Amino acid sequence: MIKPFQYWLIVSCVLSAVACGADAPESLQGSRPNIILVITDDQGMGDLSCMGNPILRTPQIDRFYAGATRFADFHVSPTCAPTRSAIMSGRRPLEVGVTHTVLQRERMALDVVTFPQALQMAGYTTGLFGKWHLGDEAEYLPQNRGFDEVLMHGAGGIGQYIYGDFEPNSENTYFDNVLLHNDTIVQTKGFCTDIFFKSALAWIGKQVSENRSQESEDAAFFAYISLNAPHGPFIAPESYKKRFLDLGYDEKTAGRYGMIENIDDNFGQMMEQLNEWNALENTLVIFMTDNGMAMPAIKQGAKRITPHNAGLRGGKNSAWEGGTHVPAFWQWQGVLGAGVDISALTAHVDLYRTFCELAGAEIPNSKLQPGGRSLLPLLENPQADWPDRKLFVHRARWDDERWNFNNREANKYHGAAVRTQRWRLVYDFHKGKVRTQLSDISADPGEAKNVAAQYPEVVQELSGAYDQWWDSTAPLLVNEGLPWVEAEQQPLSVRYEDQLKTSGIPDWNPAAE
Repeated sequence: MIKPFQYWLIVSCVLSAVACGADAPESLQGSRPNIILVITDDQGMGDLSCMGNPILRTPQIDRFYAGATRFADFHVSPTCAPTRSAIMSGRRPLEVGVTHTVLQRERMALDVVTFPQALQMAGYTTGLFGKWHLGDEAEYLPQNRGFDEVLMHGAGGIGQYIYGDFEPNSENTYFDNVLLHNDTIVQTKGFCTDIFFKSALAWIGKQVSENRSQESEDAAFFAYISLNAPHGPFIAPESYKKRFLDLGYDEKTAGRYGMIENIDDNFGQMMEQLNEWNALENTLVIFMTDNGMAMPAIKQGAKRITPHNAGLRGGKNSAWEGGTHVPAFWQWQGVLGAGVDISALTAHVDLYRTFCELAGAEIPNSKLQPGGRSLLPLLENPQADWPDRKLFVHRARWDDERWNFNNREANKYHGAAVRTQRWRLVYDFHKGKVRTQLSDISADPGEAKNVAAQYPEVVQELSGAYDQWWDSTAPLLVNEGLPWVEAEQQPLSVRYEDQLKTSGIPDWNPAAE
């Protein structure tokens, strides 16, 4: 029996074969499109109806998927801040000091020069709307790391006061939130996802208008719409929960799936607005997610249903395929092919060089130069030569006195994996002992069969490469051993109290900006 994920791969290959008959785009280097990167939080490969989810309805993203070039084997990190650091730096998270999502270990090393900084140097205007999660101290904030416009929450999630978000957000999570707009803390009105999309569109509309009035071919923008949804707690507007509750699903399912359908509506409205502005022909739009699915069992009355995961094993915070393999849909009207699938092994670390090449931006000199590869050869020709590679995965989260009390060395193989085009080697623990599972992803994308005994030479090669990489990261872990910071002493909490006393917290109206 063909599983949903395998069916999707078969259909994708057929579509690719048809679509690739069209003329390949000319060289994209230096083409300077506007770039809109939409990234959702904790939404897995199976959390879309176009990926076979039988409960969700995501017609807008489904339509986008049908018209997009899709990276069918695209990988990120198993958790939030690590993925974001890899995107911004072009390096693996442990190589830029990011080893957790909390405890100041989410702070991206200051030696990194981010790709938005590179884009700024090349004349791009840049904006971030939503989740940053790479440090809340002033020098780590996105305003000082490449973004001209910022509307963000603190910490890793709205309401995470203990880890650095604004205290009022813990009282009414995801609605009417307090956010940081550039240098001013503001009070918003409405549901968080609606606010982030609305604010992003107001800013994008301004850029489109100003760029046209300048009549400059070089004027361009980068918008990073980085959502906190559908990360828990699973809270959605009642109108989005109603369909699921009426069908007898539990509150958590209604909340989480309601958040995803709300994202879908907002994404569709964004695409419609871009179309009305005639902006799609010079704008690259990307939809992706930051790690695998994070969702408890679905309850419908007395039934318990395993959430649809597109046939992948594992989810968020795991070293299995379902922890790192995510959607990556790219659409650029009239330039990239529609319904084209790229099967090459690609990853978050590739975005830095890709965006710089598109923008004609030089890679800035820094102590932590980006790694990764440019994806332009694959965008220009999905069948382009793409040498095999090794992607190293580690979920980190060691020695935090909550989830994991063991130190780094004791966690060397805890939540670790190596991925190549064909193979995935996962380190697992069984009765306190490390064991390995090798899966042939080309034949077994669900990682159901361990073939380590049949291919000991592959296990040896991948394990040796992993050991070398792990040892190389030790001098780069700049955030280890930092002291605990009480909630009221977190930088955004201090900032909030100071502004509240001196000038108050103004209401936020993006249309007025």
